[in-house]
Amino acid sequence: MTPRGVAPEVTLTFDNGPEPEATPLVLSVLRRRGLRATFFVIGQKLRDPARRALAERAHAEGHWIGNHTFTHGAPLGHRRDAGHAEAEIGATQALIGGLAHPDRFFRPVGGGGVLGRHLLSAEARDLLAARRMTVVTWTAVPGDWKDPEGWPDRALAMCLAAPRSLLVLHDLPNGAMRHLDAFLGRLEEAGARCVQPFPEDCVPMRRGIDAGGLSDYVTAQDHGGGERACPAA
Repeated sequence: MTPRGVAPEVTLTFDNGPEPEATPLVLSVLRRRGLRATFFVIGQKLRDPARRALAERAHAEGHWIGNHTFTHGAPLGHRRDAGHAEAEIGATQALIGGLAHPDRFFRPVGGGGVLGRHLLSAEARDLLAARRMTVVTWTAVPGDWKDPEGWPDRALAMCLAAPRSLLVLHDLPNGAMRHLDAFLGRLEEAGARCVQPFPEDCVPMRRGIDAGGLSDYVTAQDHGGGERACPAA
């Protein structure tokens, strides 16, 4: 329960896959527990048939597939090279193809769970609007990619501290997802419920339209944009 006694709802998302050494385990755990999540994939990984097959399996099992850039390089708000939005977002969306949700989800690269104007360049914002895409941010980033053993305790605390959270995990081959099933069991025992839809305050652009607060994530070209740590990071 949250501090106010409300049963928390948690949206599960997995970034940076698909990976043959991690994604099958994640999918098996979710299937066994009857849960659905969103996988934000790296475009260049979909060029590999084995990784593409994992994205197809996730889609077939009811999970949503989102775009997490082609290379997962620098946050797009730091990019100044013309054409970077098409190269990172457009190329990935083309590879996702028919696996895409009708809302065409895109998660920016944050650089360690940081929210701020570094997430999107003006060029990226304009491409997302033109393609009628949906931007998805986050509230809870427990750092499983850098602490594969200690992340579950942090994740549990983050998810129980608020009535609604969007959790970012990573289906990467570092061993962190060995703890996923036990973590989900602890969430359930604590009274939390996993849901697939995103919290409204984590969707600053929906189908190409500013849904509120989008400017907080777009680089201010003239005077520079500040960054702020994710509240749960």
